[in-house]
Amino acid sequence: MSRNEHGQTTQDPGSVPSIPLSDPTLGRDGEPTIGNLVKDATASVSTLFRSEVALAKAELVGEAKKAGAGTGLLVVAGVMALYSSFFFFFFLAELLDNWMPRWLAFLIVFLILVLITVIMAFVGYILFRKVRGPKKTIESVREVPTVLPGKHDAAGDPLPRPRAGDHPEIPRAHDPARS
Repeated sequence: MSRNEHGQTTQDPGSVPSIPLSDPTLGRDGEPTIGNLVKDATASVSTLFRSEVALAKAELVGEAKKAGAGTGLLVVAGVMALYSSFFFFFFLAELLDNWMPRWLAFLIVFLILVLITVIMAFVGYILFRKVRGPKKTIESVREVPTVLPGKHDAAGDPLPRPRAGDHPEIPRAHDPARS
């Protein structure tokens, strides 16, 4: 087959199209070669990995949309509750106004709000004081050098860390004293 001026394949008048009678990926003994097996395995793993990532992405996009809508509605509900609480406390002050002077009713409602704020701040402070670092993660990271090759002797004991004088110094690239 040859190519014409447009880059398309054309048959020579004397050639006959043929179908290969043997699998080009097989070796001399009819078994696949190691190189072809590795190539096929790599392609299969790559395809599997890509399809798993695509599946995870498809699942997460749908779930993220649901979570986003739910979060938006919760934010709207929280804002509405915040605004409606203003009317509740105003109602409470007007109700107390029936039995005491107006200024005292509003002062009592104000003091109730300050008391609630102080209690919530104190409880929040106590909860933050109880927060601790990731102890298990720190412990497992400290164990990593024990499983790395070359970091321990034949008995499995960690090698001693080199001291500053154990290794020769690396010469400076440019020594101002020589210039």
